[in-house]
Amino acid sequence: MDFILVIILGALWGSFANVCIYRFPQDKGVASGRSYCPKCKKKIVWYDNIPLISYFLLGGKCRKCKKKISFQYALVEFISILSFLCIYYLYGITLTTVLLMILILSFIIIFFIDLKHFIIPNVLTFSMMALGFIKSFDPNLNSIFPNYINSLIGGLLGYGIIWSIIFFYKQIRKKEGMGLGDAKLFAVIGFWFGWIAIPFVIFLSSIIALISVIPDLLKKSKKMTSQIPFGPYIIFGTLLYLVFKNDLTNLIF
Repeated sequence: MDFILVIILGALWGSFANVCIYRFPQDKGVASGRSYCPKCKKKIVWYDNIPLISYFLLGGKCRKCKKKISFQYALVEFISILSFLCIYYLYGITLTTVLLMILILSFIIIFFIDLKHFIIPNVLTFSMMALGFIKSFDPNLNSIFPNYINSLIGGLLGYGIIWSIIFFYKQIRKKEGMGLGDAKLFAVIGFWFGWIAIPFVIFLSSIIALISVIPDLLKKSKKMTSQIPFGPYIIFGTLLYLVFKNDLTNLIF
């Protein structure tokens, strides 16, 4: 029964994530009216807005204009459900579970917005920084979370390292490299998981990014100076760090 409730919760919040992904880049409020078809702008009735189910029942098309709706909507809801189930399975009904669900939902929104628009909304990074630091004052949370001193150092270190890279790259190359959104996202990771997470996530995200662009470099469809959204790689690197945290820290320490 608990798993069914988690699935429903994941689906509902996944649907909310889709609203954020669509509206944040347009500076529209998430509470500004009902959902509507991005093609014909007609409002979507409730029975056509049931997470995952409605998408497949309608064949991935709008009921009114019959135009195709991006598969991203169903994908986001599926990822949200799967993420919530994994977190619940690992941590049960605890405050740690609630916090991780909030974080993963923010990661999902950031992932898809940065992937398409090359931006990471401040409303997400600043709120996650604040929550990450506030929760560090609770000594009863799971050990994956650091204490408030470690959290503060992690947040400052995460932002400081990336800001320094951005600054020196601009001084040397006379153009922008990474964006400050990436620095803020690293600050989020530092506030949530402590200073020790930062070097590992920088390394892992950089390796994943390099591997992903190698085929394009070989085909010459991209150059080393081409712009890529780094936020998704930071998120992948963070997830890998959390999965292999003990192995990585034991390897070094």
